[in-house]
Amino acid sequence: MRAALFDLDETILDRAGSLRDFALWQAKGMLRFNSNDVDRFVERFIELDQKGMVWKDEVYKALIDEFEIVDWSVDDLLNTYVLMFSAFCKPRRGAAEAVEACRRKGFKIVLVTNGKSPFQERNFQKLDCSRLFDSVIVSEVVGLRKPEKAIFELACRVVDADVESSVFIGDNPVADMEGAKLAGMKTIYIPIDLDSAPCEYADATFLDMFEVSGYIEQVA
Repeated sequence: MRAALFDLDETILDRAGSLRDFALWQAKGMLRFNSNDVDRFVERFIELDQKGMVWKDEVYKALIDEFEIVDWSVDDLLNTYVLMFSAFCKPRRGAAEAVEACRRKGFKIVLVTNGKSPFQERNFQKLDCSRLFDSVIVSEVVGLRKPEKAIFELACRVVDADVESSVFIGDNPVADMEGAKLAGMKTIYIPIDLDSAPCEYADATFLDMFEVSGYIEQVA
């Protein structure tokens, strides 16, 4: 048996687009900012977030100071993010087609994501393609994080798949590509930035998830 393992943020989930939509809603609908402050809030939120590397308590502390927010606490804003972000989650273009192509080729489909639980599970379940997955692995639940070799081995084991005949699809050159390659997997790199440097751990690289579908159909 073989498995196709998919990352979540910026692979299956259009995190950047989803985050922008959430921040826009929070600025307009919750904080009631004027139009100029709305745009500034959204841009600062995205900057402070650092592509998900900074948890939102720190982001909100900075935003409260910068925008002189007095009616809402860090906990208020953070709890809203935790509970409401999933409502704005949307898939990366071509993600569902890539997952379906892997399933047609007989792969077991597994999500492997770093992050908090149940936050990541809620975000994932909002995506239409979630029904196609056989298992979901979230780092906080299993006590392992990409790029640790053990999390890739675990993901294959839960669907009775052989690591060496399985493939990982993701956007992060270290957590996804290096981790999966060192575990013995094939790797497909799908960066979101046009100017991303080549990844030495990738067996194939595509900027468009739709290209992943064609690649799987041809070579898998």
